[in-house]
Amino acid sequence: MLCPTKPPGSRFYYFKTQKIILMNRTLVGVMVCLFIVQAFPCKAQYYYHNDKYYGNNLALELGGSFGIMNALTDLGGKKGIGKGTIKDLNMKVSKPSFSLYAMVVYKEAIGVRLEGTFGSIQSYDSILKKVAPTTFGRYERNLSFRSSITDIQLAAEIHPLFFKTYDEGEAPFFSPYLVAGIGFFSFNPEAKLNGRWYALQPLHTEGQGFAEYPDRKPYKLTQVNIPLGIGLRYEVTSSLSARLEVVHRILLTDYLDDVSKNNIDPALFYNYLSPTQAAIAEQLADRRTAVPKNEQRGDPKDKDSFFTIQLKIGIAIRTDRRN
Repeated sequence: MLCPTKPPGSRFYYFKTQKIILMNRTLVGVMVCLFIVQAFPCKAQYYYHNDKYYGNNLALELGGSFGIMNALTDLGGKKGIGKGTIKDLNMKVSKPSFSLYAMVVYKEAIGVRLEGTFGSIQSYDSILKKVAPTTFGRYERNLSFRSSITDIQLAAEIHPLFFKTYDEGEAPFFSPYLVAGIGFFSFNPEAKLNGRWYALQPLHTEGQGFAEYPDRKPYKLTQVNIPLGIGLRYEVTSSLSARLEVVHRILLTDYLDDVSKNNIDPALFYNYLSPTQAAIAEQLADRRTAVPKNEQRGDPKDKDSFFTIQLKIGIAIRTDRRN
């Protein structure tokens, strides 16, 4: 995500409700996976999985993962002018994450999985303090945010090495693979002021929904994403596998951090918000003492994104033992 290229000028109940809805959808998806495996119990016994189990055409795998979550947004990053993608990535702001998944696997080569990932992201301009004044105004902007993330995805795993049939004992233990699918995630950016955290979306910090800015629509806190990733699977035992996986989520929003366009006239906050909310919005829109009108706040050219790096552990349910 690009940061400014020139000097930049509670919905708690709702969020909690969305998490409950997403968890329910995850449970329904797991039940669907179980139904598929039961409905198609066909075997491909012309090959063996190993010396203990036949290799079923379809198998069910259940598992979970733990690792880190990070984001590329307009805030924070590294010194100088904000750069795109990994060039502006600061791993210091990574936060813990975990996931649970259910997957139907076809001949070890293709897997379709339903996965719920839970974590949080954060970033702040003050991380650039040690490299100021080479931040081109980003440090002086002094914005920050944090957000919980709940991500539900339906994705396919593609294992190219298993597109061929192996004789007994010849199948590789390591398998590189690709991940692609579609996801549905919820977020809720917050910023801290005087020791208290405030949800930013209801404050309309860039005039979203104001008549003076018809092109700036209020952003939704639940949206679609496109997960793309790579991984490496290792078969520990007949039933246990481990994966190291990196999955990047391409987003359709630039407001993951509540920052995208230019500053607005702070007087407008008092036309649309209560006096208390307007005072808070004015302070969180820009932390500088004097804020020029229409000064660049973020960079709308590129969308925000987030990613996970996780170690996954899966247990395959195999019922057809060899005699």
